[in-house]
Amino acid sequence: MKTSEIIALLPYQRPFLFVDDIVSVTENNIVGHYTFKDDEFFYEGHFKNNPITPGVILTECMAQIGLVCLGIYLMKDELMKAENLQIALTSHQMDFYLPVLPGKKVHVHSEKEVFRFNKLKCKVKMLNKDGELVARGLISGMLKV
Repeated sequence: MKTSEIIALLPYQRPFLFVDDIVSVTENNIVGHYTFKDDEFFYEGHFKNNPITPGVILTECMAQIGLVCLGIYLMKDELMKAENLQIALTSHQMDFYLPVLPGKKVHVHSEKEVFRFNKLKCKVKMLNKDGELVARGLISGMLKV
């Protein structure tokens, strides 16, 4: 499965698509990136005159790349026969270390911990362009076709 096919199967669109590209994907991990545009809808009110990317959006970016894209890759055979992908985030635990400002690119690295009965649990981390740790944690979710 090509990375462009994985992205095409995502059930998101702008302004809530936080995946620009997938750099690499295997049965055990995935690496992708996203650049937060200066005009993202959430910067208008977070924070007044000092916009930063909300933690919930950073978590969503990590979930889209690190959980959903990897899940699509792992379930590629089932997805080829399916018409609709349903996703449910079941849990997350996240720690944040650095802010992400408008216009900045982040890289998401995800490592599969468990994948069974269509439930995927991954260790994820987000790095900035300098390789500094922005956030890390665990994300779990269910994928249903």
